[in-house]
Amino acid sequence: MKLSVLDQSPILSGMNPHDALQQTTELAKWTDRLGYHRFWISEHHSTETLAGSAPEILAAHLAAHTNQIRIGTGGVLLPHYSSYKVAESFRLLETLHPGRIDLGVGRAPGGMPNVNLALNRGKLPNVEGYPAQVEELMAYLHGQDPQGMDIYATPAGETAPPIWMLGSSGTSARLAADLGASYSFAHFINGRGGIRAMDRYQDYFTPSMQQNVPVANVSVFVVCAETDEHAEYLASSLDLALLQIEQGGKRTHFPTPEEALSHSCSLFEEERIQDNRKRMIVGSPEKVKEEIEQLANSYGVDEVIVNTIVTPFDDRLKSYELLANAFQLHNA
Repeated sequence: MKLSVLDQSPILSGMNPHDALQQTTELAKWTDRLGYHRFWISEHHSTETLAGSAPEILAAHLAAHTNQIRIGTGGVLLPHYSSYKVAESFRLLETLHPGRIDLGVGRAPGGMPNVNLALNRGKLPNVEGYPAQVEELMAYLHGQDPQGMDIYATPAGETAPPIWMLGSSGTSARLAADLGASYSFAHFINGRGGIRAMDRYQDYFTPSMQQNVPVANVSVFVVCAETDEHAEYLASSLDLALLQIEQGGKRTHFPTPEEALSHSCSLFEEERIQDNRKRMIVGSPEKVKEEIEQLANSYGVDEVIVNTIVTPFDDRLKSYELLANAFQLHNA
């Protein structure tokens, strides 16, 4: 089974955006050496807690600082942008690093509602046109002229980065199937309904110019430590962070375990923490390995994307190392 990484460039306590992006770079280099399959970065706007606002730029940086691991976006929020421009950006990345680039796309706003207006010159993006836009993007990536305007995405090349459609619902799964794209289910966003969504993708997949068979993976929060007890300690900060997101309060950094353990939870908050744990796998290497394998089997996939956000950063690196050792990625 393949293990991969999703990194959202979180700004940890006492850190700034420069530190967060430096940590993303170090993590990409670290997981490259450990034998992870791919490394994806996210797109978020107008937030004080996540530093990655331009994944196509960060992808170029990371690809230049790694050797084997695939680098991609998880993902470019396509309705904000021109399909042609996105195609040319990723054709350039593919030309620089052939066979190592993934183009993950989504249709979420990537921030508060006004982000939509700021990114689209005061207008709302055409979300309804997203399926046609993905089709257009795929055509441009593969050297076609979908608008009949006698234009082509350059630089041209023999290989094209695959489009991965990201989603957390059955609707996104069916759309990926209809368009013949690869599909990634965000279990770390929605801990329910993912298996049905994946079945829908597999059942309705239609071959495309990109691929003839369905290709899919699932992403999940993971916190791995030497012992279950220490993993629970580290995961408490993620528990609090998810609560803060749900409550919509102003956040300036990712909380520490000390902050999390000093937080007095209401009964409702305790219930929310337990429900959010459906999106997480927490424990020792043996426990985490078993649960990741169970997750992959339930989804019918051979790849799991791991999203680990803990503080301090050294424990984040250690989590990925323990996981790599448990799955013997060095020998893959």
